Amino acid sequence: MFVRLPLAVAALGSIAYLSIFPPKPLPALAPFLDPVRGVWAVARAGVLPENASGKIPGLAANVRVFYDRRGVPHIFATTELDAYRALGYVVARDRLFQLELQTRAANGTLSGLLGPAALPLDREVRALGLTRAADEKLAAVDTASEPWHVVEAYADGVNAYIDGMRARDLPLEYRLLGARPQRWEPINSIHLLNQMGLTLSYSDEEFRRLRLAGVVGDRAADALLPVNSPVQEPIVPNGQAPARIDSTPLPPPGVPDTAARALAMALAGITRALPALAARTTEGVVVGSNNWAVAPARTRDKYALLAGDPHLELTLPSIWYEVHLAVPGVLDEYGVTIPGAPSIVIGFNRDVAWTFTNSGADVVDFYAESVDVAARPTRYLVDGAWRPLTRRVERYLSPNGELLATDTVLYTHRGPMRRAGGRWLSMRWTVLDPTTVLAPFVGIAHARTAGAWLDSMRAYGAPAQNMLVADRTGTIAIRATGEFPVRPAGNGGRGDIVRDGTVSSSDWTGVWPVSRYPFARNPTQGFLASANQQPIDPRTDSSYLGCDWPDPWRAMRINALLRADSLATEDSMRVYQTDAGSARADLFAPYFLTAAVRALAAAPHDSVLRRSASLLGEWDHRYDPNNERAVLFELAMRQLQRRLWDELNAPGDSVPVVRPSESVVAQLLTQPTSVWWDDHRTPATVETRDDILAASLRAALGDALRKYGEPGDGGWRWGHVQHYNIYHLLHLPSLSRLDLPVQGGPGTLSPASGSGVHGPSWRMVVQLGPDVRGWGTLPGGESGNPASPRYDSQLRNWLSGTLDALYFPFDSVVLSRPPGSPSLTLDPAGRRTP
Repeated sequence: MFVRLPLAVAALGSIAYLSIFPPKPLPALAPFLDPVRGVWAVARAGVLPENASGKIPGLAANVRVFYDRRGVPHIFATTELDAYRALGYVVARDRLFQLELQTRAANGTLSGLLGPAALPLDREVRALGLTRAADEKLAAVDTASEPWHVVEAYADGVNAYIDGMRARDLPLEYRLLGARPQRWEPINSIHLLNQMGLTLSYSDEEFRRLRLAGVVGDRAADALLPVNSPVQEPIVPNGQAPARIDSTPLPPPGVPDTAARALAMALAGITRALPALAARTTEGVVVGSNNWAVAPARTRDKYALLAGDPHLELTLPSIWYEVHLAVPGVLDEYGVTIPGAPSIVIGFNRDVAWTFTNSGADVVDFYAESVDVAARPTRYLVDGAWRPLTRRVERYLSPNGELLATDTVLYTHRGPMRRAGGRWLSMRWTVLDPTTVLAPFVGIAHARTAGAWLDSMRAYGAPAQNMLVADRTGTIAIRATGEFPVRPAGNGGRGDIVRDGTVSSSDWTGVWPVSRYPFARNPTQGFLASANQQPIDPRTDSSYLGCDWPDPWRAMRINALLRADSLATEDSMRVYQTDAGSARADLFAPYFLTAAVRALAAAPHDSVLRRSASLLGEWDHRYDPNNERAVLFELAMRQLQRRLWDELNAPGDSVPVVRPSESVVAQLLTQPTSVWWDDHRTPATVETRDDILAASLRAALGDALRKYGEPGDGGWRWGHVQHYNIYHLLHLPSLSRLDLPVQGGPGTLSPASGSGVHGPSWRMVVQLGPDVRGWGTLPGGESGNPASPRYDSQLRNWLSGTLDALYFPFDSVVLSRPPGSPSLTLDPAGRRTP
């Protein structure tokens, strides 16, 4: 599976390309296959030379880059700006195509590289206002500030590499597309961060609620998409263990809200083109992460420990790039950056370590606008007065510069406005605001305490994150940080409703002060953990921060593990990151088994249910690759969802308009005779909780036998049923790593579900002792060249849950490097050598 790619892979890639991008022809065959300058040169460029050199205009002095045995670059410079110039250079050297592809995805110019097939994506990105927002953020930048000098230095490094490229250095993807790399502009770093905002903070809770209210009424919709999670395991410790499950009876289905249904139908297609939202809709994907920290008193060696485990899309090359930056007496930082971001994002220095999970806060609001002319509006109404709409013309070009399409995007004072089904809707979104994002990441590199690190992050804007930090003094702390809107007091200050755009009283009135952010430092329990759950118990603070929170199963599991471990080590932290146990299964499986016992007491000859219950009873609630019972539980959960929510089906449809979270199902488990358990498709019978659970377990066995055969024949093995699929950026199968065995399942600490394209994107453990030590791995390698041994060199360890020791030398002299290891010398006026 991990055999190095032969030269023929490039040809296979070109064959795969034909089926993915048919509108754009392949490059001319003869130059493409030229043995010196063509695709065959990719293999030669895949191996870094022992001694290479290059130039970056503007360097204050030479910069030395040494690559360790894992292929990670260690950059030793004499000034910070030189270090960031070198960072841009080495990232471009390894990830040039990724730099351009993700920039184009963020600024709506994919069509200029991939052709007309990418036009719908480009139009959606620009309709969301992301390109305009980047322009406005650039215009607001203090170009004399140190953080902006860092952005420019990074761009200088990327462009220096591009300018010095030889023909054989051109990445494979450009050869397949017949394209050349664009020069890197400083604004591209802003585009990248906007793209992360789209991935992590864009939501459509308003539309989900409208669809649900249109079927079961407002009161039931509020209960099924609750503001507060029915299962409380908050990030800020509330002194409770285990999790608290809300037993408040759910209101029955009510009279459908016809106005809500009409509005939902009118707005149905407004975000359909966004791949991220489509994935969430079809797979239930939650773009989430885990992190936790343990105070010295609960560790074996009496030093603080921190673990970071962000879950994002799995790609080759990886979304992260590992690097060490060192400037004597000024900067000494190790971690991962996103190609295009001029700083380390997650990592550690000699005193502090940090990591993030997504906060899940609701930072998007929609407003129903009244315009002067529905077909071609020029004005919109606010407080009885007409205001002019701002118009921005967006032009989309093909790879050869031909105009493909032109759009006019309209803006109110709140943000972009778009039409759907005869209605006009505008949007306010923190990601579009001129917030500060880049500067804090430059500042945290110099922090020497957790408190100083948190102070550096006070100005951070979007996307909002749960920021976990630990230091060598033993402090551990977490704070949800970012712009959280202050909404009008009506409706409880909620953000999950479409607001009236004709009155200014609907507008945000500001953002939360940092003093209000959910925050915990050195809790008495001795550890902190976040896994995208609701940050703070509503009994502590009922202020609206979001709604319909991700299920807290991962948080419950890690808290249970940490609560039981008073002598944590770096190795136990590593083991927890791929722990296959399931708090979700611990909660639901006993209910299935109890329901089966009661059903069999009434119908003892039900051999199918008896067998299914016996098989489930053998399960240890783990999702190891060789486990042969997890699949039965998952099929039972799927049957439960199908049978439970029949009231949510739209007229004439058999699929719920919205599927409530499993936390809501957990709440219903406490109400065995709730009307929601009754299956309205069987009018002669009134079902209870146990009836539905037993029927689901019975049906699950039939599903398993049809899909996977008899248990014990191998088809029920979890590693056979669920896989990770790590696709190349252009989804070329020969350059991807597919059908990889999985340890973990839905809701586990290493989650795996759906098509397996999301998962742990970087695992890291740091011990904050006298000498800070780190361990980590990512699902791939450092290089974006498929012919490089560094393309997927970390994948085997990632799959096994093994973490590599991260080399963090004080200087280049003590860097552990095998003989013949690559190195690179960069100077202001040098001549590039192989």
